[in-house]
This record gives sequence, C-alpha cells and structure tokens, in this order.
Amino acid sequence: MDRHNKPLAGKRIVVTRAPEQARDLTDALEHQGAKVISLPMVSFASPEDCQKLDEQLRRLNDFDAIVFLSSNAVRYIFDRCAQLGIKCEMLQSLNRLIVAVGPATAQALTGKGIKVGFVSQSGTGEGLAHELRGSLAGRRVLLPRSDRGDEQAPNALRAAGAVVTEVIAYRTVKPASLDREILAGILRGDMNSVIFASPSAYKNFQSSVGDSALQDLSHRVDFAAIGPTTAAAIQNSGARVAIQAEEASADGLARAIADYYSHPQATARRV
Repeated sequence: MDRHNKPLAGKRIVVTRAPEQARDLTDALEHQGAKVISLPMVSFASPEDCQKLDEQLRRLNDFDAIVFLSSNAVRYIFDRCAQLGIKCEMLQSLNRLIVAVGPATAQALTGKGIKVGFVSQSGTGEGLAHELRGSLAGRRVLLPRSDRGDEQAPNALRAAGAVVTEVIAYRTVKPASLDREILAGILRGDMNSVIFASPSAYKNFQSSVGDSALQDLSHRVDFAAIGPTTAAAIQNSGARVAIQAEEASADGLARAIADYYSHPQATARRV
C-alpha cells in the first residue's frame, strides 16, 4: 500500500513512552503511515535502595508465583538477578507459576527464555486477579512493581486469596529534560493525537501542561490510552479519551488509532 493511502497518512502522532520502550509502537504507527514525534514523559531507574528487593530475590523458593505487571518489572528484575548472580532459571524453578499482565509483558518474559504460565487479557492487575480467581487462594505471590504503582493490583490479588509480597523493582521518574517546542506544538493543536501508555506518563504531561488547559486541549487533540487504567487516569482529570486500545499492546494501540481515523464514528472504541 502506498504510504499516502495508509490510514494514518498525514497524521502527526506524539508518543510519550520512554525511548527504550517506544520502538515497537513507533514502528507500528509508521507502518500505518503516521508521522511519529517522540516526547518522553517518563523515565525509569533502579530503586535507590535495593536491600528489600535483594532479600526477596534471594528467597525465590518461598514463592509459588511471580506476577509481572509490566515489561519494566521484567527488565529490572532480570537486571538485578544478573547483578546478584541469580540465574534466570531460578525464576521458573519448582513449577512456579509465572504470570504476565498483557501480551507486551508476556513477550518481554519469553524474550528472556521464561515460559509464561498465564497471560491476563484484561490489561490490569485487578482483571488478572479476577481471571485467576480460585487458583491463587493460599499461594505465595511475589509482586515486583513500580514505586508509583497504586494498591489496586495487590489488593485484588489478596482479595482472591493470594499471600502477596510486594517489592519495588524500579522507580518511575520524570525525564531530565522536556522538548518545549514539541509541547508548544501540542498546545497549538499542531498534532493530531497524543498517546499515553501509563498513568505516570499522563500525570507528568498534566503537570507540564497545567490542569486548566487539559480539558480544552483534549477536545482539540485526540488523547489515546493503551488500556483502561491509563484511560481512567485521563478521565479522572476531566480530560477526554478519544481512543482506547482493545488490546494493551503496541500493535493493538496502533490498530485502534488507525481505526479511529479511518472510521471515527463507527469502528473505533470511543470512551
């Protein structure tokens, strides 16, 4: 298909993911003909103090399951295991259940050679707990997470009967710098859409733009959310979510955006 005939031809779409996470999404959007502009609104770092994380990684045999909520959790857990000299095989020993929220997290695990026992299709930790209801009762679950993660996922897992040990695997931080020219272009309405793949990215964007401008901006520029948790963060600020992916993945989000601009009144899921 000629680039000019693709669904997103001529569309300027801003991706707010960290550069190390944005490649698949950028490729998927460009394949649909979009002009992609990078404006990272999040960055990631190891915990300032790894003592608690290290203690749990050295006690892996105490856990019946490990639940990964994001590809970042996968990345930082494996990095820390390597630093501690813990072999990747230890994560899956003794028939331990490895659980991933969403296909992107599952792909990150399989890329490390880990067999994923269960993949949640809901895109949220709460949905995962519901999908696994009955099979978690009494099981000891390790939950590596961001320092900015909310309590919904661990609370839902505990409500399902799991004995949950939470540990901070990584920190979510604001980028050291922000491209003010791109931000000004968004505020002028020069961009067609801004993509948010996490509540943290949206909240950092919100603090950069200002609360008073958000609601109006979201009616001039289409805000796209990768899943229900991110969509809820946008809506709770009073802004409009124009596009929400049915599948919380790079391909799923790119398809949702392409559908939206191809059939804005019909096939796109409008929130």
